[in-house]
Amino acid sequence: MPRSVNAVAKRARRKKVLKQAKGYFGRRKNVWTVAKNAVDKAMLYAYRDRKTNKRNFRALWITRINAAARLHGLSYSQFMGKVKANEIELNRKVLADLAMNHPDAFKAVVDKIK
Repeated sequence: MPRSVNAVAKRARRKKVLKQAKGYFGRRKNVWTVAKNAVDKAMLYAYRDRKTNKRNFRALWITRINAAARLHGLSYSQFMGKVKANEIELNRKVLADLAMNHPDAFKAVVDKIK
């Protein structure tokens, strides 16, 4: 029985990986073995950093809320405790946006909880 190879699928797999490696520097963009490793590593970083991104943004929001709350004589923990106690349904993302871009609205929230 003759040997059967599926060159079409093999070529398609390689083209897919090389297309993903477009824009990489040096041999990473056009040599199959190097590009495959580079794309695999990039995918791992992308997966990991989608989680890290969420962490980083939450930390940023907390920092911004803390800075704005301290201008009104409250710490972050006091502020968030009073927000929860008064059943204000604003999440950290919205509160941070108010603190940065709409200080009057943030002050209204602070006045409501005091």
